[in-house]
Amino acid sequence: MRHLCCLFLAVLTLAVSGTAFAEESTTAYGVELEGFPYPYPVEHFRFTSQGRELQMGYMDLKAKGQPNGHTVVLMHGKNFCGATWEATIAALSGAGYRIIAPDQIGFCTSTKPACYQYSFQQLAANTMALLKQAGVSQSILIGHSTGGMLATRFALMYPEAVEKLVMVNPIGLEDWKALGVPGRTVDQWYERELKLTADGVRQYEKSVYYGGRWKAEYDRWVDMLAGLNRGPGHKLVAWNSALIYDMIYTQPVVYEFPLLKVPTILMLGDADTTAIGSDIAPPEVKARIGRYNHLGPQVIKTIPNGRLIEFHGYGHSPQMEDPAMFHKVLLDELTRVEH
Repeated sequence: MRHLCCLFLAVLTLAVSGTAFAEESTTAYGVELEGFPYPYPVEHFRFTSQGRELQMGYMDLKAKGQPNGHTVVLMHGKNFCGATWEATIAALSGAGYRIIAPDQIGFCTSTKPACYQYSFQQLAANTMALLKQAGVSQSILIGHSTGGMLATRFALMYPEAVEKLVMVNPIGLEDWKALGVPGRTVDQWYERELKLTADGVRQYEKSVYYGGRWKAEYDRWVDMLAGLNRGPGHKLVAWNSALIYDMIYTQPVVYEFPLLKVPTILMLGDADTTAIGSDIAPPEVKARIGRYNHLGPQVIKTIPNGRLIEFHGYGHSPQMEDPAMFHKVLLDELTRVEH
């Protein structure tokens, strides 16, 4: 297996070096997002996992002003990076929180292995190793989109290390496979990801994430994704993306919400319609998945010590759609005394 992985890496390397693109003009970034400006300095946590030397890029920001003694760990989504938490980092740091915002393996400024068995358990273990090195024994977890699935897994594995769990429009509030969404093989995901373009990302996010609305500031994040895919790591980036999509589809966390032992806040833009595989789902299946206005009230009943906050009319990323509104609510919830 290790020989096959090395062979696959060699094939990717040769293929990537000769790749050319006839796509709309988008900046091309390095395989670890070299060239894309992050809002704060990026550090690297080097470690060994599954027999490979890897590194996680992350931002570690001290509190501005008077520290309140709490650390917040921000977990990004599938089509996001640590950098997309920029406004949230500023708001939380200004309120006295230390912030750690990692890029998970396979994403953004972190290693893209040619072979890696992706699981939420593995990514949670990687994150715990990073936090131990950073001297963080307990933190508030805030996970957005796929990061909500990862934050849930982390809280289930390490409840003693979690002060509070906050999920912002997490995916995985339903089991798409059980609801009739057809599966894709990793090869099929890979072929799909090879075709990623800036226009495709923009159109998808506008219709699914933002309810048909678009702001010029979102283009920066489209450029980030498309530029990473368009760069010299094109095929390696697409391959890791395929493996990660397979993880998301095959590893639902919705059945384990009743096992959560930490105070949990579910924050949802109720106009969100995100659902993995909805593009190939039969019409009758597509009509009943990704309905966050229904999923929120259903799921919160299954979470012990859970609290639902709904943002009516907002989509998949309320923290980006209306930062001032979202961060006021978030800060109020973080300081709310649990009874």
